[in-house]
Amino acid sequence: MSTCEHILESQDPSPRAKGCEECLANGTRWVHLRKCLSCGHIGCCDSSPGKHATAHFKEIGHPVVASFEPGESWRWCFVDEVIG
Repeated sequence: MSTCEHILESQDPSPRAKGCEECLANGTRWVHLRKCLSCGHIGCCDSSPGKHATAHFKEIGHPVVASFEPGESWRWCFVDEVIG
């Protein structure tokens, strides 16, 4: 499995919400959740209408997210487009 420095250096901050922060605020739904490993932001995946995890990366620049789904332990680097 490939990896990158961003994934190797990522943290595991506490989640800031129990669901997608933006979807909870505007009353919309999500498909899957992602946690930012820089700040703990919880956003929805690109299969969700809001694509808030990707929007968070584009706005803030935090490079690595992890699945916030039970039983999943993968991480994704937006910069290097690598799963780890």
